[in-house]
Amino acid sequence: QVQLVESGGGLVQPGGSLRLSCAAASGSIFSIYDMGWYRQAPGKQRELVAAITSGGGTNYGDSVKGRFTISRDNALNTLYLHMNSLKPEDTAVYYCNAKFRWRDYWGQGTQVTVSS
Repeated sequence: QVQLVESGGGLVQPGGSLRLSCAAASGSIFSIYDMGWYRQAPGKQRELVAAITSGGGTNYGDSVKGRFTISRDNALNTLYLHMNSLKPEDTAVYYCNAKFRWRDYWGQGTQVTVSS
């Protein structure tokens, strides 16, 4: 079982930056999990924002490439999402995800609102 707790969301102006964190409490070793950030805007499907494998490989959604950076600190059991050049269309609830084989865990989400 893995418990994921996101933090760092909030209200930011267009062009601003935020850093999201996802703290993992796990009975397993955090480093074995493939981790990801997803987001869901009102009326839209949940979509992949960025992912990082247990080996450190990364993948980004097309709309955030070059603006967002995903990283992980296995010693701290924490996943990060650095978001720069934020746009109003980045407004959504952001969810942390952990996957290992058939195991799939989600956090409760953190709201990011980009507005002037």
